[in-house]
Amino acid sequence: MEGQPELVPVLEAHRLDEPRLTDYLRQMGLFDGPVRIRQFQGGQSNPTYLLESGSRSYVLRKKPPGKVLPSAHQVDREYRVMKALGEHSDVPVPAMRVLCEDDDIIGTSFYVMDFVPGRVFSEPLMGAL
Repeated sequence: MEGQPELVPVLEAHRLDEPRLTDYLRQMGLFDGPVRIRQFQGGQSNPTYLLESGSRSYVLRKKPPGKVLPSAHQVDREYRVMKALGEHSDVPVPAMRVLCEDDDIIGTSFYVMDFVPGRVFSEPLMGAL
Protein backbone atom coordinates (compact mmCIF):
# COMPACT_ATOMS: atom_id res chain seq x y z
CA MET A 1 0.00 0.00 0.00
CA GLU A 2 1.26 3.47 -0.87
CA GLY A 3 2.65 5.41 2.04
CA GLN A 4 3.79 2.48 4.16
CA PRO A 5 7.08 3.31 5.83
CA GLU A 6 10.08 1.33 4.64
CA LEU A 7 12.21 0.03 7.51
CA VAL A 8 15.77 -1.15 6.93
CA PRO A 9 18.66 -2.24 9.15
CA VAL A 10 20.46 0.82 10.47
CA LEU A 11 22.60 2.24 7.67
CA GLU A 12 26.36 2.24 8.25
CA ALA A 13 26.55 6.04 8.00
CA HIS A 14 23.85 6.38 10.68
CA ARG A 15 25.02 3.75 13.17
CA LEU A 16 24.71 4.64 16.82
CA ASP A 17 25.97 3.10 20.04
CA GLU A 18 23.03 0.73 20.52
CA PRO A 19 24.13 -0.71 23.91
CA ARG A 20 24.66 2.78 25.35
CA LEU A 21 21.35 4.03 23.92
CA THR A 22 19.54 0.96 25.25
CA ASP A 23 21.01 1.41 28.73
CA TYR A 24 20.07 5.09 28.74
CA LEU A 25 16.49 4.47 27.63
CA ARG A 26 16.09 1.61 30.15
CA GLN A 27 17.05 4.12 32.85
CA MET A 28 14.34 6.42 31.48
CA GLY A 29 11.81 3.57 31.87
CA LEU A 30 11.09 3.09 28.17
CA PHE A 31 12.36 -0.45 27.58
CA ASP A 32 11.16 -3.61 29.27
CA GLY A 33 12.92 -6.33 27.30
CA PRO A 34 15.15 -6.96 24.32
CA VAL A 35 15.41 -4.02 21.91
CA ARG A 36 15.19 -4.02 18.12
CA ILE A 37 16.38 -0.91 16.25
CA ARG A 38 15.67 -0.27 12.57
CA GLN A 39 15.90 2.84 10.45
CA PHE A 40 13.19 4.49 8.41
CA GLN A 41 14.37 4.64 4.81
CA GLY A 42 14.38 8.00 3.08
CA GLY A 43 13.56 11.25 4.78
CA GLN A 44 14.73 14.75 4.12
CA SER A 45 17.01 15.62 7.01
CA ASN A 46 17.28 13.93 10.40
CA PRO A 47 17.91 10.16 10.61
CA THR A 48 14.85 8.48 12.09
CA TYR A 49 14.70 5.07 13.78
CA LEU A 50 12.05 2.66 15.03
CA LEU A 51 12.81 1.30 18.50
CA GLU A 52 10.84 -1.76 19.62
CA SER A 53 10.93 -3.42 23.02
CA GLY A 54 8.25 -5.83 24.16
CA SER A 55 4.90 -4.28 23.32
CA ARG A 56 6.31 -0.76 23.11
CA SER A 57 7.32 1.08 19.94
CA TYR A 58 9.06 4.42 19.76
CA VAL A 59 10.61 6.70 17.17
CA LEU A 60 14.04 8.26 17.68
CA ARG A 61 15.15 11.31 15.69
CA LYS A 62 18.69 12.64 15.81
CA LYS A 63 20.95 15.04 14.01
CA PRO A 64 22.72 13.64 10.94
CA PRO A 65 26.41 12.71 11.18
CA GLY A 66 29.09 15.25 10.38
CA LYS A 67 29.29 18.98 10.81
CA VAL A 68 25.96 20.81 10.56
CA LEU A 69 25.05 24.47 10.66
CA PRO A 70 24.09 25.62 14.18
CA SER A 71 20.58 26.59 13.07
CA ALA A 72 19.96 23.35 11.13
CA HIS A 73 18.69 19.97 12.32
CA GLN A 74 17.52 21.30 15.68
CA VAL A 75 15.95 18.17 17.10
CA ASP A 76 15.55 19.95 20.43
CA ARG A 77 13.28 22.49 18.70
CA GLU A 78 11.25 19.68 17.05
CA TYR A 79 10.80 18.05 20.44
CA ARG A 80 9.76 21.25 22.23
CA VAL A 81 7.30 22.31 19.53
CA MET A 82 5.60 18.90 19.39
CA LYS A 83 5.54 18.63 23.20
CA ALA A 84 3.89 22.07 23.43
CA LEU A 85 1.36 21.16 20.72
CA GLY A 86 0.49 17.96 22.60
CA GLU A 87 0.07 19.75 25.92
CA HIS A 88 -1.59 23.00 24.80
CA SER A 89 -3.60 22.31 21.64
CA ASP A 90 -5.84 19.83 19.89
CA VAL A 91 -3.21 19.15 17.23
CA PRO A 92 -2.62 15.38 17.15
CA VAL A 93 1.04 14.64 17.88
CA PRO A 94 2.75 11.58 19.36
CA ALA A 95 3.59 11.64 23.06
CA MET A 96 7.10 13.03 23.53
CA ARG A 97 9.10 10.78 25.88
CA VAL A 98 12.75 11.89 26.14
CA LEU A 99 14.92 14.75 24.91
CA CYS A 100 18.62 13.96 25.35
CA GLU A 101 21.08 16.79 24.75
CA ASP A 102 24.03 14.81 26.14
CA ASP A 103 26.28 14.06 23.14
CA ASP A 104 28.01 11.33 25.17
CA ILE A 105 25.06 8.95 24.76
CA ILE A 106 25.00 8.52 20.95
CA GLY A 107 27.24 11.34 19.74
CA THR A 108 24.54 13.96 19.19
CA SER A 109 21.26 15.29 20.56
CA PHE A 110 18.17 13.15 20.00
CA TYR A 111 14.61 12.69 21.13
CA VAL A 112 12.24 9.77 21.49
CA MET A 113 8.49 9.85 20.94
CA ASP A 114 5.76 7.24 20.74
CA PHE A 115 5.41 5.46 17.41
CA VAL A 116 2.07 6.17 15.78
CA PRO A 117 1.18 4.02 12.76
CA GLY A 118 0.44 6.04 9.68
CA ARG A 119 1.44 6.76 6.12
CA VAL A 120 4.75 8.23 5.04
CA PHE A 121 5.10 10.07 1.75
CA SER A 122 8.68 10.28 0.54
CA GLU A 123 7.72 12.09 -2.67
CA PRO A 124 7.62 15.83 -1.86
CA LEU A 125 4.79 16.44 -4.35
CA MET A 126 2.71 13.65 -2.73
CA GLY A 127 1.40 12.44 -6.10
CA ALA A 128 -0.15 9.39 -4.40
CA LEU A 129 -2.70 11.65 -2.77
